[in-house]
Amino acid sequence: MHGEGQAIGGRAMESMTGRLLVATPALKDPNFDRTVVLLVAHEPGGALGVVLNRATEVPVADVLGGWNDLARHPAVLFEGGPVQPDSAICLARLRHPIKRVKGFQQISGAVGTIDLSVDPERLREHIGSIRVFAGYSGWGAGQLEQEIEEGSWFVLDALPGDAFVDRPDDLWPMVLRRQGGMMAAVAHFPPDVALN
Repeated sequence: MHGEGQAIGGRAMESMTGRLLVATPALKDPNFDRTVVLLVAHEPGGALGVVLNRATEVPVADVLGGWNDLARHPAVLFEGGPVQPDSAICLARLRHPIKRVKGFQQISGAVGTIDLSVDPERLREHIGSIRVFAGYSGWGAGQLEQEIEEGSWFVLDALPGDAFVDRPDDLWPMVLRRQGGMMAAVAHFPPDVALN
């Protein structure tokens, strides 16, 4: 997925699939305040991702009982974004990333999406953990690139465990701190200070 270049507005666009969008303090949309989004797909026609750090209180068992014991703690639904909140996207981490697994679509390395219509028993031996997202975040052609240019998002490399952290509320500062330098300083930016 990385390295696939397409021309956008006269310049080559590299796919950001599998990378993180980390909201900057300048981002004004309350849907994305202090969010970390994993880009599931990024193509010339637009981009799709899921917010990794917005846990709900709805247990996975209440919605997808058969998948519950594969869900990483906290085993709840996450708000993937404001688009189609009644739909579900399931991220999974394979135990052995080199295997091809039916029903698994790779995003990056051992992380990908799982087809929830597949019997979880058939996947149990291959899946290390899952996380289920209600809804997703979407951008039309060129929209995400414009938001990045305007300073709304940092585009950073994802680690395989980012989508499955035990304390999702800590993900935003954690990802920023590991960048070091000025980026690490942003992790300490007060949540209630408005940037003009």
